[in-house]
Amino acid sequence: MAGSRFGSFKSEKGDPAAAAAAAAAAPQRKDPYEVLGLGRTATDQEIKSAFRRMALKYHPDKNGDDPVASDKFQEVTFSYSILSDPNKRRQYDTSGFEAIETDSQELELDLSSLNTVNTMFAAIFSKLGVPIKTTVSATVLEEALNGSVMVSQLQLGNSVRKKVEKQTAHFYSVDITEQEAKKGLVCRVHSTEKSKFKLLYFELEENGGLSLALQEDSVKAGKVSAAGMYFLGFPVYRFEQNNSASAAKDPDSAFFKRLDSFQPCDINELKPGTHFFAVYGDNFFKSASYTIEIVCGESFSAEKEKLQNVEAKILTKRAELSKFEAEYREVLAKFTEMTSKYTQEMQTIDELLNERNVIHASYTNNPPLKRSSSRNKSKSPSKVFKFDEEKNQRKEKKVKDQPVEGCGSEDDNSSEKKTNARKRWLNIPFKVDRRKAC
Repeated sequence: MAGSRFGSFKSEKGDPAAAAAAAAAAPQRKDPYEVLGLGRTATDQEIKSAFRRMALKYHPDKNGDDPVASDKFQEVTFSYSILSDPNKRRQYDTSGFEAIETDSQELELDLSSLNTVNTMFAAIFSKLGVPIKTTVSATVLEEALNGSVMVSQLQLGNSVRKKVEKQTAHFYSVDITEQEAKKGLVCRVHSTEKSKFKLLYFELEENGGLSLALQEDSVKAGKVSAAGMYFLGFPVYRFEQNNSASAAKDPDSAFFKRLDSFQPCDINELKPGTHFFAVYGDNFFKSASYTIEIVCGESFSAEKEKLQNVEAKILTKRAELSKFEAEYREVLAKFTEMTSKYTQEMQTIDELLNERNVIHASYTNNPPLKRSSSRNKSKSPSKVFKFDEEKNQRKEKKVKDQPVEGCGSEDDNSSEKKTNARKRWLNIPFKVDRRKAC
């Protein structure tokens, strides 16, 4: 069951430089407690009362095109969006505005203050799936506070089917006894035409007027749209879905913050006496058809026990989720580090293998050395010179071994003739020692 929310600002973290520029361009924000005239220890009910009073005072419906009142209304709404959210209020109390995401601000729309063109654009965006939040018209709230609204009596257990015009409300009162109050009460509204509406609960003021205490938007469920409030004598929790855009940008944070909006309702039981409800038409252009019924909680004994059990489990899971987030962040950081190292090692190995392949290619792809067809050109000059020198030495040795002229025999002379003939044939300048005969 949702608490009363007239306006809210939602934001997503973005580029730090852009955020700094936007912060510098925007006017200095005021302390939300100061804006609403509250102390740091203000209760939820005091915050709501202060917001209702100031929202009615500065609402565009009452101030026309006054820019000062318009700025003040946005300031009041922004302050309330912080202090009415337990998580944001805790962040602000700890670290101020820096802890609150403020890049993108989305104000709930009062359709009664929009012209036809703007209403049409809002309807188109809603049809496209863009969540458009709306608030109750300031005119309706002011009339209720002044006690100038028509209230119809509703009998416990009886249902009423009606149509309510857009941005107007039907008010109902119901009387309950002490026994019925102890058993609990359930107020439920549904629309077979899937109309958009808000279910409202008002408290009776001392001056006879009615002040808004709780509100819940209709939700489409199957073939109908429905809303309900439960006063069962034990804490019943309300839950608001996370913004789909923020979940898409940062799914991890959206997951761990998913149960942050699971908060107890401000009113869990009703005292004996008269109580006031209203159905507010929230369609863009046409009236909303609905059926309202208020029944005793005695017929929901089994559901009451199941609801208590499941909400207790959700509270336990929310506490476990906070601990698990710390463990998850630590493991994720380690995983990111290992993934980065894996990528670097893979890159290094690829570079080394590529370098090796290049070196191998230099062996196989280079052209062969050119060789000469002449045998003599293939020999180096040093080898030719060495060969000739060795040949000359062998011939000189043979000459030295020959006998001296005049002392030798015919065989020696014959040998000398052969030597001379060989010398002429080879044309080698040998010098022969001619010794005298013994």
